[in-house]
Amino acid sequence: MNNSQQAMTDKLRATDCCKLTKGVAPRLLSIVCCLLSVVALTSCKSQYMVKGSSNVDELEGKVLTLKVYVDGEMKSIDSTRVVHGRFSFGGNMDSIMLANVFLGDLSLRPIVLEEGEVSLQIGETQQTATGTPLNDTLSGFIQRKTQLDARMAELPHLEAQMIMNGTNDDERMFELTKQSKQLADENDQLVTHFIRANYNNVLGPGIFMILTSSLPYPILTPQIEEILTHATPYFLGHPYVKEYIEKAKEYNEKTKGY
Repeated sequence: MNNSQQAMTDKLRATDCCKLTKGVAPRLLSIVCCLLSVVALTSCKSQYMVKGSSNVDELEGKVLTLKVYVDGEMKSIDSTRVVHGRFSFGGNMDSIMLANVFLGDLSLRPIVLEEGEVSLQIGETQQTATGTPLNDTLSGFIQRKTQLDARMAELPHLEAQMIMNGTNDDERMFELTKQSKQLADENDQLVTHFIRANYNNVLGPGIFMILTSSLPYPILTPQIEEILTHATPYFLGHPYVKEYIEKAKEYNEKTKGY
């Protein structure tokens, strides 16, 4: 083969190669874009990490479950076993969530699943969850609520002391009623203000759920009406809040006139 023929052969091979790669390049580009999209979607998922400790002997070897409110019920998303007083939860999440740590059917402590590491401590008389912004906020609220509950629990002891001191019945009842009402008002104000301050994050609807779960049926008490009066669209659009309001209105209609 002379030089002229060799040049022609090389030119034809180059042309054939261009024809082949002309179709391959876009397909490769498409595949690469898809792979990058998957990576991007994966990286958008946040991660939560809860590292816990407990000095409660009865919890040793027990399984703790992490549950969140989904479609009208509490659903398990993670579980762990307490070993040598240590346990942990961890995983991916699409958004910040309020969860509860359960031992069987018993709720031990609400915690917020958000980016960062949560330190959860479960003791005989106190549980704390700190280390992330919303968990620190929640812990501060629970601490103040626990202090009020402790003061309320002291009233029977105060009554016993007044009886031993010979305080007459009318005076005793007046003082106990006054202190009980004062503590109840403080408690309502604490809960109401906390929910209103957290309308636009998971704490507002979460504490509202805990507040209303103690009621025998969905009703609009003065406290709940006050909470709803200035509520934001985010709060009112929460599935639990929305469902509660609907059921409370239905109950009100049924009992109207009784």
